[in-house]
Amino acid sequence: MKAFQENLQKLEAGDTQVLGVSIDSPFSNYQFAQQNNVTFPLLSDMSAKTIADYGLEKDYDIQGVKMKSARRASFLIDKTGKIVEMSADNEAVDPSKIVAACERHKLAQ
Repeated sequence: MKAFQENLQKLEAGDTQVLGVSIDSPFSNYQFAQQNNVTFPLLSDMSAKTIADYGLEKDYDIQGVKMKSARRASFLIDKTGKIVEMSADNEAVDPSKIVAACERHKLAQ
């Protein structure tokens, strides 16, 4: 999230709305945003429906306790709802692929 915040101007210059989505509560997202100076909206998907819809569920076994969480991912979705670019797992931490795709997409319009 911090790397996306650092690239927010580039993304917004490409007519892009940046959103973060997590399975955390709105209160946790607010705290995270405050602690990390994140200014774009962080949305809560506490039911994990969006995570499931995008195929990002990940099962963890922590000391015998099974739980579901989400894989890290970044999507560039155009105004028609089509996924133009995706980064997942470790690749999703670095926004450069999404920033480049956003800039390409803007030039193509």
